Amino acid sequence: MTYYGGREMAASFRTVRGNTIRIAEEIPEARYDFKATPDTRTVAQTLVHIAFGPSFQLHMHQHSLEDLAKVNFPELWAKVGAEEARPRNKSQILALLKTEGEAFATFLEGLSDSFLAERVTMPPGAEPPIKSRLEMLLSPKEHEMHHRGQLMVLQRLLGLTPHLTRQRQERVAQSAPQAGQ
Repeated sequence: MTYYGGREMAASFRTVRGNTIRIAEEIPEARYDFKATPDTRTVAQTLVHIAFGPSFQLHMHQHSLEDLAKVNFPELWAKVGAEEARPRNKSQILALLKTEGEAFATFLEGLSDSFLAERVTMPPGAEPPIKSRLEMLLSPKEHEMHHRGQLMVLQRLLGLTPHLTRQRQERVAQSAPQAGQ
């Protein structure tokens, strides 16, 4: 039997956030204003967006909301948007990634199976119309991995090799037969 609960979600999220933080550390602060095209986020904006990614899910599940039709989404998004727009330097962004990520992981860690199994009604028109809390709480990790993929492309455009690529290259090199043996 396979089991995936709050502790496993927290560990998995910490791994994902750790990889994001590593990327944030490796990109020079002088390149935090880089963007691939004029209509995309800068490196800094993407990192801050990632940092606040779990905030909606955290708010909703900390307050045990059960019907999203009652949530004032424009108000929530305005608050998050205003927070994301605040200027920050690299060290502030790194601190934000760490504190926000740990707050979410700590929350996940303490969730019971019965809480994760609870059903939440989605806003009108959403598909599916009802989701489990478990399914919903997986979405911040998926969201972060999507944007982390973008950051890895930005690293390449900046002439950097992402750490996960370097690690894979090292493993391949170590497993290759040694020349002359």
